[in-house]
Amino acid sequence: MIFLRKLNGERFVLNPDLIEMVSENPDTTILLTNGKHLIVKETMDEVVERIREERRRIVRELLGGAGPS
Repeated sequence: MIFLRKLNGERFVLNPDLIEMVSENPDTTILLTNGKHLIVKETMDEVVERIREERRRIVRELLGGAGPS
């Protein structure tokens, strides 16, 4: 799960497996697999990096090398 912020600053958690596409024009918009759109404060690069970090964390856990998050 990744932590993000709506445009009003409200924090929420998103399952990255539900993300189909991320675009930036100029706001960062996340298209979910169910067709819903989310607009977030984070840049597209920040969203992608958070997804990568979450995937790394999952792989570490699966390989038995889970350290502090």
